[in-house]
Amino acid sequence: MTEVKSGDTVAIHYTGTLTDGTTFDSSEGRDPLEFVVGSGQIIPGLDTAMPGMKEGDKKTVEIPSEQAYGPVNPEMRQAVPREGIPDEIPLEIGTQLQMQTPDGQAMPVMVVEVDEATVTLDANHPLAGKDLRFDIELTKIG
Repeated sequence: MTEVKSGDTVAIHYTGTLTDGTTFDSSEGRDPLEFVVGSGQIIPGLDTAMPGMKEGDKKTVEIPSEQAYGPVNPEMRQAVPREGIPDEIPLEIGTQLQMQTPDGQAMPVMVVEVDEATVTLDANHPLAGKDLRFDIELTKIG
């Protein structure tokens, strides 16, 4: 039976959980996730877990934050003057907003702090700084 190697296109079903067991993503009820192994299309810790698997194999992979979405970068948090944000934009903590970078790219941010004068926005990935666990099943190679 063929084993996965770098460069193979594979399909997996997966459930991603935090270390406390909270599910943050799953392919349940959807088509399997398809990607090329070793191409950087998925987080590094999951990518490196694929070689050697065979179709039908299942395993659980523990991925430290450095091999997932990286550490929280304090420079990705920014306080902006409250008056610079239009009144119609909700400012509850946890609200996802979209900002535009100077070069015109859309960048998702989350409201993490609000006071009288400022709103603190965080552009870190929501899973930055978190260790992850994936239960995966390899459904197809090629």
